[in-house]
Amino acid sequence: MSLTGTAFLYTLIVLAVVAVALPLVLWSRIGGPRFLRGAARMLMLVFAQGTAVALVFVLVNNANNLYDNWSDLLGTSNHVQQAADLGADGTGGISLKRLPRVRQRFTQAQGAGMHQAGGVRVTQLRGRVSGVDAEVYVWLPPQYHEAAYAHQRFPVVELLPGYPGSPKSWFGSLRATAQLEPLMRQGKVAPFILVAPRTTLLPGVDTGCANVPGTVNADTWLSIDVPRMVMDNFRAQPAPKGWAVAGYSAGAHCAIKLAVAHPDRYRAAVSMSGYNDPIGERDSLAAQDPALRRATNPYLMLARAAAPPAVALYLSGQPGDGYEAALALQKEAKAPTAVHVVYIPRSAGGHTMALWRPQVVPAFRWLSTQLDQHRISARRAMEGTGDTGTTPPVPSTGGSTREALASGTASRAASGRKR
Repeated sequence: MSLTGTAFLYTLIVLAVVAVALPLVLWSRIGGPRFLRGAARMLMLVFAQGTAVALVFVLVNNANNLYDNWSDLLGTSNHVQQAADLGADGTGGISLKRLPRVRQRFTQAQGAGMHQAGGVRVTQLRGRVSGVDAEVYVWLPPQYHEAAYAHQRFPVVELLPGYPGSPKSWFGSLRATAQLEPLMRQGKVAPFILVAPRTTLLPGVDTGCANVPGTVNADTWLSIDVPRMVMDNFRAQPAPKGWAVAGYSAGAHCAIKLAVAHPDRYRAAVSMSGYNDPIGERDSLAAQDPALRRATNPYLMLARAAAPPAVALYLSGQPGDGYEAALALQKEAKAPTAVHVVYIPRSAGGHTMALWRPQVVPAFRWLSTQLDQHRISARRAMEGTGDTGTTPPVPSTGGSTREALASGTASRAASGRKR
């Protein structure tokens, strides 16, 4: 029975109801010696508490897409077939242009949000360079199958979840396709291909999207194998012009790290509640080695770069949760690196999907202006967001809705009104 399936959820609901009914019906009717009566009553209480805890866990897991399956939950899944030392560029000396095209088989993905806005498809990708074997989810914009766009290539955004987290969270919990599809039809957001690869590749650890010889080549998986698969199977724009990467929490750290490390593969990156130092995730594999920890810290990467990377970075965060890290990057960045920081007040909520969900649309409007999508003017893309491109140290938020606060689009005009 699937961990995230409807059948398992309904089974737990039924068991929880039964667990409550049993003591009410049988508590005073249990016969036999006192010891047996006490043991039976204790078992009923344990059963009731166990089913309640399990039901709450499943509801939270389904709402936040933390664990995709039983293997992820139990820490038994391993998606690494091999992890050779691929060198500084992550290619292992392989000529990527000479790799033959591989056609993937895609099926309709299952789960929350997977059937909305045209549907999300999934494939099992065996990474030819990274040695990773894992699933990748792909969503195509509404224009992709229209006759007027038959010969057009589309920009791509890779979507990265937090840790623990499932790539399906972008389509389910964050409702990215449901939010973006109508805006793409209206021309207010560029028609992006959305690609969400698995990032939990080893049991019990966050890879930090890094290459660790002998352990995992997560960087190569995300920045080489997944993009090549997309280019082989869809009308996608070439890198770096038409490519961006976005993430929340641990995925936000990865997004910025990948863009800063590979300006030849990505033009832009979006970070929601991210961090610079890999130690921001206590289970990060990259944080366990001091040299790797420094090498995968975007702040230090910018500070030590021989030449500033030509990438644009969008970072949103709250005080104590991403905002200070974003300001540090903004201060360190030198042209042509561009850093746009969005302040999210504490009143918008905490480190949850409810905080990140309203940020999807503003982030994609910004991306529409960064990837040379000439059909989307900068003015139109930012229209209605209240985003002027500046970062006020203490923005006004009075009278603003929770959604506006979370998206960083709170109206200054509302500041004079009482809540």
